[in-house]
Amino acid sequence: MNEFMIVSSLLDNDFYKFTMQNAIIKLFPSVKAKYELINRGKHSFPKNFANLLKENLQKMASLKLSNEERIYLEKYCPYLDSAYLDFLKKYQYNPKEVCIFQNGKNIKIHIKGLWSRTILWEVPLMAIISELYYQLTGTKRISDKKILSLTKEKLNQYKKLNVKIGEYGTRRRYSYQVHKLVFNLLRKEGSPFFIGSSNVHLSHIFSKKPIGTHGHEWIMFHAAKYGFNIADKMAMENWLNIYGNHLKIALSDTYTSPIFFKNFDKKLANIFEGVRHDSGDPISFTNEMIKHYQKLKINPINKKIIFSDNLNPHKVAIISSFCNKKKINPFFGIGTNFTNDVGLPSMNIVIKMVQTLTEKSKKWISVVKLSNVKEKSTGNKNMIFLAKRILRIQNQNNKNKHSKNII
Repeated sequence: MNEFMIVSSLLDNDFYKFTMQNAIIKLFPSVKAKYELINRGKHSFPKNFANLLKENLQKMASLKLSNEERIYLEKYCPYLDSAYLDFLKKYQYNPKEVCIFQNGKNIKIHIKGLWSRTILWEVPLMAIISELYYQLTGTKRISDKKILSLTKEKLNQYKKLNVKIGEYGTRRRYSYQVHKLVFNLLRKEGSPFFIGSSNVHLSHIFSKKPIGTHGHEWIMFHAAKYGFNIADKMAMENWLNIYGNHLKIALSDTYTSPIFFKNFDKKLANIFEGVRHDSGDPISFTNEMIKHYQKLKINPINKKIIFSDNLNPHKVAIISSFCNKKKINPFFGIGTNFTNDVGLPSMNIVIKMVQTLTEKSKKWISVVKLSNVKEKSTGNKNMIFLAKRILRIQNQNNKNKHSKNII
């Protein structure tokens, strides 16, 4: 591995980026997309940050899928067919798709191009931003020994809770080195509670199956193409068209969970193995999810909820206890609390799709995510207003008013 490259493998990315890329190539090959950096934490970037970031992106242009990596994907992800793997073998990052500007301590990033290509930028770009930020601001983290001790302590808590956990921490990791350190410990000492990582590169190194399905942008695009009311339903139907009996976890909060429930009919609720919760009060969501299954005459004991919203052992303990009482199966995707718990504040940044150019549209269409809490909503303000009006969403935070007291 080249020590000067923060991202040194094409597979150093979240698994769902590859599964979505495969689906996009097959269903929407001519669609274009735009993404932007959102600096939620109002971080101040040091001088020359943009230039160093650009240098790292230039290095990424040399990354290619190796024969060994392809063999790994064929073995562990058989639903990624040879046509897609042929595409990935030829794929190379094009830094021209990314525009980076620095004005004083502010950074602006725009990504533009074919959706099937630009979809891979978000996660490694965020990982590079995070690692560069800590390098250039001169912040000192705790020692490797302390990181391992903390990780082991958390792992032991999860073992006592008897819960299944995954690692989802690529995009906001402190560094690649810390990420690898944590992953290796989880792999060696986490069985059978540790079920894997969303990071495909590290999963390959340690011969683990990567985990994940799809992200919000998949549904956001479907809203632009088909309309807000049926975006969830169409996104799920198209997903099943590509993956059939695999990767059957539905994402529940792109346009708030009540709208998702309207789309999650008996057929889809039976087919999908479960849902992912990524915003809002997890206890309220679990209650509503169980009620929805019962209304459809589906036994919740046969279904899963994957929780992935800013988790730590304390939150997991509360959620798992509640799920056990309610007889539904919880799984937990732990992100920053695993890969950036190093004695420093973690960065609060996201890169989100903001516009799409569909096959038939002649102009760019703004895409939005409403989420279950206002703070996690993204997109053009006018389009957010329109989406809420169409979906008849008013007080977005009402159903989450208890979450601060519970967790």
